[in-house]
Amino acid sequence: MPFKKNPLWNHVDEVINLYEESGSLSYSGKQIVEKYGYNISSDSYRKVIEKIISDNKIPKPSVGILKIKEKVLVKNSDGSEKISEFVTDKLTDKEIYERYNRSEKEWRISQVWFKDVSGGYRMSVLFVPILVRRDGLAKEILEDILKEVKNYSPKYPIIKYSKTKENHLFVISPADVHIGKLSKAFETGDEYNTKIAVSRVMEGVNGLLQKASSFNKDKIMLVIGNDILHVDTPKRTTTSGTPQDTDGMWYENFLAAKKLYIDVIETLISVAPVYVQYDPSNHDYTNGFFLADTIKSWFSKCKHIEFNTSISHRKYYRYHNNLIGTTHGDGAKESNLAQLMAHEASEHWNGCKHRYFYTHHLHHKTSKDYMSVTVETLRSPSGTDSWHHRNGYANSPKAVEGFLHHPIHGQIARITHLF
Repeated sequence: MPFKKNPLWNHVDEVINLYEESGSLSYSGKQIVEKYGYNISSDSYRKVIEKIISDNKIPKPSVGILKIKEKVLVKNSDGSEKISEFVTDKLTDKEIYERYNRSEKEWRISQVWFKDVSGGYRMSVLFVPILVRRDGLAKEILEDILKEVKNYSPKYPIIKYSKTKENHLFVISPADVHIGKLSKAFETGDEYNTKIAVSRVMEGVNGLLQKASSFNKDKIMLVIGNDILHVDTPKRTTTSGTPQDTDGMWYENFLAAKKLYIDVIETLISVAPVYVQYDPSNHDYTNGFFLADTIKSWFSKCKHIEFNTSISHRKYYRYHNNLIGTTHGDGAKESNLAQLMAHEASEHWNGCKHRYFYTHHLHHKTSKDYMSVTVETLRSPSGTDSWHHRNGYANSPKAVEGFLHHPIHGQIARITHLF
């Protein structure tokens, strides 16, 4: 069809109104084409609309949320679904930041971009798993969903902890749990699945607390991550694509890990304030991060918890005269960790006489002093799967470990709950 004979020229005012509302060339043209039944390709009507917008000097609107009525199927994290009809507000980016109390950086990180026949639009997931199925043009943030998100984080009561003269930091690190790993006793002599994984962690944490009950504690450091999940993709592979024997679906294991961490933290805050430190790892580099952020969001209204859930591969925490580093153990060489600590935690280095690095990944115990830094690898509660059994990586004691740190004297006790 010749450019000047395109029938969209007969609807200039409608085109301009649609464009000012949506900010989308494709959407504006599609609405006119469908309304009047024109047989015109998207390439043709886009060129016409571009010319109309240019000739009339219409600026591109700053639209953060489109004012469109639509039906949306929302799938909540508990599996329930509902269909709702909403009308969105038309907001600029600045208004979005102000309304939802998010910085520009946070907003842009949380955007998920998708495209359909009506163009590209953005939607903020706000750290809650939401599946949206669209009839027509997609809406980007649903007001009532946001209200649910804001109210979703449960409120925890203020706890008055007893004050004692001599306190300790209790470091607890359920290492390499691998929720979703499948190990059959018929092949390896070692039964392991999601149910056993969850049970062992809870048993291990309660066992450590019982064994350390005679020590006063003013802080508990919980190290999370470190291959808490066995796979990172729906194809049952690790982040790098290594196939795994698995028990259950990936989403079932994610929810099991989420509930486990909630149960563990709720147990720990009854004893002392909790500091949670996340270590990214090789089996679940992406899903492990999402899980850590989900847990942080869950406890956002709890006054007794601090989080460090950044994606940094090495993190540090200072407790009086103790400098404690954690990392998964699949990255930097063990022999370099002391120097890395001196550089990356230099503001605390001179002020801490006792320095430790707790690593994971190997599933067995190692401990070595590198000058003034003790590097210790933790045991795992997970079972031996087919690959490890076939290659002879088996029979190491299975355990969850904890460490008591005195404010002045450093690590004074290592406590182990064996299975």
